[in-house]
Amino acid sequence: MQVVVSQKGAREHFLAARALHRCGALAQLVVDWYAPSSILLRVFASLCFGRTGKSASAAWTDEIPKEFIRPLRLLGLRCRCQERSAVRNGRSYEGYVRTDELFASSVARLDLPPHNVFFGYSYASLEILEVERSRGVFTILGQIDPGAVEFRVVADEMACFPELAGAPASFPSTYYERNGREWKLADLIIVNSEWSREAIITEGADESKIKVLPLAFETRAETLKYETSAYRTPISDLRPLKVLWLGQVNVRKGIHYLMEAAKLLEGASVHFDVVGTIGILPGALASAPRNMTFHGSVSRDHATEWYRKNDLFVLPTLSDGFAITQLEALAHGLPLITTPNCGRVVENGRTGFVVPPRDPKSLAEAITRFVRNRDLIHQMRPHCLEAVNAYSIKAYGEGLKRLIEEHRSKSIS
Repeated sequence: MQVVVSQKGAREHFLAARALHRCGALAQLVVDWYAPSSILLRVFASLCFGRTGKSASAAWTDEIPKEFIRPLRLLGLRCRCQERSAVRNGRSYEGYVRTDELFASSVARLDLPPHNVFFGYSYASLEILEVERSRGVFTILGQIDPGAVEFRVVADEMACFPELAGAPASFPSTYYERNGREWKLADLIIVNSEWSREAIITEGADESKIKVLPLAFETRAETLKYETSAYRTPISDLRPLKVLWLGQVNVRKGIHYLMEAAKLLEGASVHFDVVGTIGILPGALASAPRNMTFHGSVSRDHATEWYRKNDLFVLPTLSDGFAITQLEALAHGLPLITTPNCGRVVENGRTGFVVPPRDPKSLAEAITRFVRNRDLIHQMRPHCLEAVNAYSIKAYGEGLKRLIEEHRSKSIS
């Protein structure tokens, strides 16, 4: 088995390519942007170009030798410029369609190394899938999200609460039609959660092609040593319970439901730290209760500090294919409160609690359980640290290889 992986950006920090390389099955990673190999150039970009430079300089991995990587940097820069222009003009999805097609068409014209499997990500793989199918290559589509269902969920929510983020955009039919054509060309569709699987089936994807493979997260050695040490003393009833939100602060993630839950808990000994890029209107932000503090966005290397400052992690999301922040929180020993719409990570009552989406009362009640019983956090902490081990890159790679072998044998027979 030799696999070519194609992707725009450093999605999942090159998870599929890294996992396949560990298995000895990676033929090549084709990517629109990959940081220069020179450490000095990466430092220069980080210092001179702010957040954009830091993001660009972080798009690399030391796990994959450079001879396996084929970056299309000029194309990547062109795509970023076109996308930013489209966003400024209020035509973001039109921009994504153009750059996705440009990237996929460019990859389709490349002279790729010998391979018998192709793995590409949704929205940016259509033209490559067409060529690879004609060559008799086994094709895999990594579906990055729940598709049109997610758009409709968020649009309906924005229509109900326009004071949060304004009116929703019109439905980008061309963008999602392109995704539907990719489903038909793929021999295998990999989704990262049951929520995404159910969503794309309702939109017409072939159920027999779809397999669930959760994402992976590996705890750094220093993090594991720190979190398993006795650095945390029992949480005192004399200070507020500290609850963390980390991620985009927007309607899709359910920030307004956390705000409502926080209002219900204004008399309780609890404080909410909301960390992430603000995606709601200033008026909505001003309506937040006094027990919430909004800190804005932080770099990835500073996220660890917030996990360590807090006792509990919340994600009342309406729709996430798979929220990697859940695994990060587990790796730092934080129990979780989530909804079913972001991957089945939480073991209810063991590593946290699952609450219905759009239900601030249930969310507040789950938080109250920790407020009233601080020992519950310490009881769950070892289970959290243990649970994250199931989401290793090794487990992801073995699962991906197994799915490829199973479905290739079916297509051959």
